[in-house]
Amino acid sequence: MSPNLRIAFRFLTANKRAMLMSLSCIVLGIGLFIVTQATTTGFERFFIETILGTDGAIKVEDRIQDTIRTMEAGGGGSGSVFKVQQKDGYKYVEGIDEPKILIDGLREFQNVSGISEVLTGSAVLRSSFSSDTVKIFGIVLANHLTVSKLGAQVIRGKLDDFRDTPSGVLVGAVTADRLQLAVGDSFELQAGSETRRYRVSGIYETGVNDIDKLRVYLHLTEARSLLKKAYGASFLQLNVYDKNRAPADADHIESVLRYRATDWQYREKTWLEVFRALKFSSGITVSVFTLIAGLAMFNTLAMIVMEKTKEIAILRSMGYTRRDISRIFIWQAVIVLAVGTVLGWALGAGVTYAVEHTQIRIRGIFSTDHFIVDKSIWHYVTATFMAVLMVLTASIVPARRAARLEPGDVIRGTAQ
Repeated sequence: MSPNLRIAFRFLTANKRAMLMSLSCIVLGIGLFIVTQATTTGFERFFIETILGTDGAIKVEDRIQDTIRTMEAGGGGSGSVFKVQQKDGYKYVEGIDEPKILIDGLREFQNVSGISEVLTGSAVLRSSFSSDTVKIFGIVLANHLTVSKLGAQVIRGKLDDFRDTPSGVLVGAVTADRLQLAVGDSFELQAGSETRRYRVSGIYETGVNDIDKLRVYLHLTEARSLLKKAYGASFLQLNVYDKNRAPADADHIESVLRYRATDWQYREKTWLEVFRALKFSSGITVSVFTLIAGLAMFNTLAMIVMEKTKEIAILRSMGYTRRDISRIFIWQAVIVLAVGTVLGWALGAGVTYAVEHTQIRIRGIFSTDHFIVDKSIWHYVTATFMAVLMVLTASIVPARRAARLEPGDVIRGTAQ
């Protein structure tokens, strides 16, 4: 152990109470920052997985028909005009007339990993208990499983039953509860003047209330027959290898294929901003502990400078330079910071583990029965960086003040 470090340690032990206060604030600041970021990031990640598992990364729908706006250029009534094309001026023609051709074009995009053709329409579902308005989703199951997590979302019944039964359907958990439907029950679907009877092959739950309440999945051929739409599709649902590239891919699809393409970031912009705000606000809140730790460290070291004036003068008279004195006080902050960081990591990991196993039931925007956490090393790195920045910054002023003390000033009683 170097002499400077040994002296710094002895100075610390002389002010145990003050140092323990700084240490506790560092531990709480780092630990709580890790926990709050792990939970908010975990719920955000789970929300994104839910969205990608239900509505896919990109939705392609409605053919684009350009509109050209003209405006007069130049002055004096020259009559010259130029044409301006604006994205906001697009006109959309509802639906996809030739889905097979469009699918072939979409397969040329390298980031596209799956495509599902979907036909939608409104219907009234009548059970023996009651009736409700639902939205039919006609799908080819094999294709839809490549762009969603529908298979994992079935909570009652079997997906194979739906796959092998032309008249089978999948209904949402909310619809099943409202209309008292169980697996194997039969019911009627009325779309326009057409009414047909179907059987519940399975009940799914995404946790998204609007989906579980409205969507009823049918086989695409059966949906065409019920809705009397022999060709075309309402939209194409796409999955991608890199979900972060979805906005760029959506823009590329629009420009090349001339169909409206919306990425998941655009569709869920509001909720994503909510999660970012929660992470930011929680980070600021728990960082107050680290700020208090920095202020406590400043106050503690300033008191040590005042109390150890004679010891500092003796060290200077023994040949210790100003740099040595400054290092002694910086070492005190480093020791407390190192111990606080390790304990803060332990606190953060322990509380995160406990929170992860805490039971909680959430439905509405996703479905979970326990807290979702995201265990990322970057939460530890960020918390440590903030603690280092605040504590060491607060230590510089007392360290420099101690370094400026001269033995002669201490003897004369003029040291400042």
